[in-house]
Amino acid sequence: MSQLQRIAIAPSQFQQGQIVLTKEQLHYLVRVLRLREGDRFIAMDGVGKWWLAQLAGEQAEVLEALLVETELPVSITLIMALPKGNGFDEVVRACTELGVACIAPVLSDRTLLHPSPQKLERWRRIAAEAAEQSERSFVPTILEPVAFNTAVTTNLATHRYICEARGEYPYLSKVLTDISGEIIIATGPEGGWTTKELENAIASGFQPVSLGRRILRAVTAPIVALSLIMAASEV
Repeated sequence: MSQLQRIAIAPSQFQQGQIVLTKEQLHYLVRVLRLREGDRFIAMDGVGKWWLAQLAGEQAEVLEALLVETELPVSITLIMALPKGNGFDEVVRACTELGVACIAPVLSDRTLLHPSPQKLERWRRIAAEAAEQSERSFVPTILEPVAFNTAVTTNLATHRYICEARGEYPYLSKVLTDISGEIIIATGPEGGWTTKELENAIASGFQPVSLGRRILRAVTAPIVALSLIMAASEV
């Protein structure tokens, strides 16, 4: 079963025991993966449901529902200041593999990138592809970019952390005890958070934490943070 190819579909494509394939999905299955009539594959709707399906003409017949338990026991929202270039692409891909539930890109005082709507669609495609590859039950939600101060005042999870490279703050792994429910972790831009941004986050209930003694790149920090949360939550 684990060797079968996987594709992500929209929930609306599942109709009366069949999966209505798009032209792009059919091309991928037949031309790229070289599947033939009657060959099996796995379809995932990105919101928790998996099916064993069989190619039948231009559609797919659902053979059975599958139980997949690959999600973390906690729900992680990553608030990340957008890095320059295409670094956010790799963050979306890696953090999806690590189990993130939601990624909230934010515009901080030091943000240089102001993404277009096409960028947002690209990130969502990357998340879907990474969810397929890592056998996730859910495709992470990628939110539209907002101002940093808006993001920290509208997220009200019990466990809220902001990563800060400077200052004497507890190491993230040391505070991840008895965690459950939802966790929000914020990582900063190149050059770090401004003093005002850090103060606003603390005033909104965020606890400053460290990711170690070294200064990490903006695209490395969220991967390290997610790895620590994953390790703490799956013990």
